[in-house]
Amino acid sequence: MEINVRRIAILTSGGDAPGLNAVIRSVVKAAILRHGWEVLGVREGFEGLVGDPRVQRLGLADVSGLLPRGGSLLGCTNRGHLRDAAAGVENANLDALREVAAAVRNLGVDGLIVVGGDGSHRIAAQLSRRGIPLIGVPKTIDNDLPGTETTFGFDSAVAFATDALDRLHTTAESHGRVLVMEVMGRTAGWIALHTGIAGGADVILIPEIPYDLSQAAAHIAARTAAGKRFSIVVAAEGAVPVGALEDGRAGLKAPRSGLANRLAEELQVLTGQETRAVVLGHLQRGGTPSAADRLLATALGAAAVAAIAQGQFGQTLACRAGRIQLVPISEATGAPRLIPANDSLLDTARGLGISFAAPGEDAAKARS
Repeated sequence: MEINVRRIAILTSGGDAPGLNAVIRSVVKAAILRHGWEVLGVREGFEGLVGDPRVQRLGLADVSGLLPRGGSLLGCTNRGHLRDAAAGVENANLDALREVAAAVRNLGVDGLIVVGGDGSHRIAAQLSRRGIPLIGVPKTIDNDLPGTETTFGFDSAVAFATDALDRLHTTAESHGRVLVMEVMGRTAGWIALHTGIAGGADVILIPEIPYDLSQAAAHIAARTAAGKRFSIVVAAEGAVPVGALEDGRAGLKAPRSGLANRLAEELQVLTGQETRAVVLGHLQRGGTPSAADRLLATALGAAAVAAIAQGQFGQTLACRAGRIQLVPISEATGAPRLIPANDSLLDTARGLGISFAAPGEDAAKARS
């Protein structure tokens, strides 16, 4: 049964991801064309509701041509006044939370759509408990948000990283070098795993499998002995060596930057081969979203509008078994979704002779 809605609002919070504009476009078109609602866009995420609200009315003309554009029409933020609340600190940023809740009410918003990752969903959960009617839309290129099996932005990031890896293959082969390419993934290695397999890497380092660099060096040496003049290593930024884990969770002691350079220096010493490092960094976030991400983002935007129409607040959208469904917003605020030890892609990679540099790994398989 549909509820009485006149005005909704949407904000994009946290880091940017290809597909954010596709969500905005979908929300605006579905809200106006199907329901005749007014749509407000909140600028700079939750920050746009702290102090004097920074909002703009969004019409069909505002979202024309938006589908293939990267970034966010509304801007993103690292949550500023609500940073501690986003990090899960109990009873943090209460004054800012009250300001945001008051702004939503004063603007006459009947439903707020929050597009963001785990931190944004933590803020949304607290606002929901304060009576703000909202729906979450999951977003992260890392694909590690709990509660959903995939997030938009991930496919685009993997496609870009794979293209970069293809280019590195040619230069590595030409110069007979080892090349280390660092991709995003502080807590989970989804981008590294998918990119490494799709791009034909020889070694993949991910947070879920602590590495022994001597194993990676042995794997590279076995390739060299088999007549291969070059090797490619793909490393998630959160990959850690054996013994660097804390409390049994991956990535907690991973430094914020410089992994690829350190790996390259150490591998050059261990293998005796010239080694270079490439860090993709924020290039993975930018640019045109892939067709898959456009489709997913569009479907999520329309689903968010449908959820508001039915008054199904305090929940977030999730992709499960190929379908979009509503789940409690708390399911998007837990521990990151890591690659499970029995993931089929891990077996695929091992079957192709790709090394994860795990202790005790058989480097001889590199000759196959």
